Amino acid sequence: MLIDANHLALTLNNREILKDVSLHMEKGEIYGLLGPNGAGKSTTIALLLGLYHPDRGEIALMSNAFQPRQVAVRQRIGVMPEMAGFYPWMSAKNYLVWYAGFYGGMQSTPRQLLQRVGLEAAGDRAISQFSRGMKQRLALARALLHAPELLILDEPTNGLDPRGRREIHDLLLELAEQEAVGILLSTHLLDDVERLCTRIGIIDQGRTVLEDTLGRLLDSHTQPRFRLHMLHTPENPTFPPTVRLLSWEEDWWTLEINLSQGVTLDQVWQTLLQMGWHFDEIHAQRETLEDRYLELTLSKPTKSQEVAA
Repeated sequence: MLIDANHLALTLNNREILKDVSLHMEKGEIYGLLGPNGAGKSTTIALLLGLYHPDRGEIALMSNAFQPRQVAVRQRIGVMPEMAGFYPWMSAKNYLVWYAGFYGGMQSTPRQLLQRVGLEAAGDRAISQFSRGMKQRLALARALLHAPELLILDEPTNGLDPRGRREIHDLLLELAEQEAVGILLSTHLLDDVERLCTRIGIIDQGRTVLEDTLGRLLDSHTQPRFRLHMLHTPENPTFPPTVRLLSWEEDWWTLEINLSQGVTLDQVWQTLLQMGWHFDEIHAQRETLEDRYLELTLSKPTKSQEVAA
């Protein structure tokens, strides 16, 4: 196992940042680390890199109980931070050669690395002339220069246009599928996660609230869901036992319908109309990663607002 982190907790400046975070990742896996701003994602990554030591919990990397602070472990990890710093007067090629000195050399030539991230034509240009998207590509090349077994990426497609995002997606999939590189991806772009990741971890308020495969996460609800546009709601709103309110936004209400008791959708709609619910649009909903993410990280309706069973 590349990462085996269990029940991590950390307090900084008298503030409890992490309370109970766990993360498990295998070789060749692309793992999406998700959570709201301030949830603890960056702090979790800092612990994995040995920048902090957890107050509680255990971390094992590369299938051994090595500590992240050990140089031998760090040399097997490539990191692309959200805000990557460079020496702007250097050319991209010279920068990679200089940076490779920290690892005792590079596994590919600077030209090969730059070609891999779509920067071959810009190798001799000063980094000061690079756009934000080009700097993102260079940061990825820097993370790959020593052929790491584990790649940790923080918002890797920021600043890239749609074609650039697709090229980086294809490269990451190639690394995972053909070279068995494990990739830990921290991002707010859920469509990136849906396209790339096989496993998901969601952190909220310093705790892991879910860790599972993407497929099981999206298949966890078997009951159909519908979005209704309400024209009128009863003065004292209640629902039949087969209906559960999931969320609402102004006149749009999202309901989950339990059809396991032999009722039909037509019967459900008729019952709602008889109870004083008036609606003019019904849209079936497919479960998305965004739905599950919001459900796990946002406040739920109060009991008085949920279904009356």
